[in-house]
Amino acid sequence: MTVKRGLIFGFLFAFLVVGFSTMMRSMPAAKEMRIYNEINVYSPYEMEKKIGGLAIIDKRDGSKEKPSAAEVMLRFDEVQGQWGSKHLRVQGTQLLVLGDDNQTITKIFIETQEERDFLKSFYGI
Repeated sequence: MTVKRGLIFGFLFAFLVVGFSTMMRSMPAAKEMRIYNEINVYSPYEMEKKIGGLAIIDKRDGSKEKPSAAEVMLRFDEVQGQWGSKHLRVQGTQLLVLGDDNQTITKIFIETQEERDFLKSFYGI
């Protein structure tokens, strides 16, 4: 009886560990919300919520991308990061948001070291 009980608890524990690790892997990265929200105003990507699920829309050409429900937030972070690595520049204590022709659209003040670290890790700048 103890071997059966041990197997049951072993399988239960294994499923819990696998489920938890899968859930943690599908979570989007933590963000510095003040600077992320200011940058997000100029980003060409937005989320569209419909009954059929979530879609990522590129506002420049209207194209839609429909990743699976488990991947949508990770994919959104990925396209935001790709855009940011090309269109964001750090200059001293300011973040420059650049257009497609490398003209400066706006300047955002970087207030803390955590925001600077976030820009480096999320956007790669």
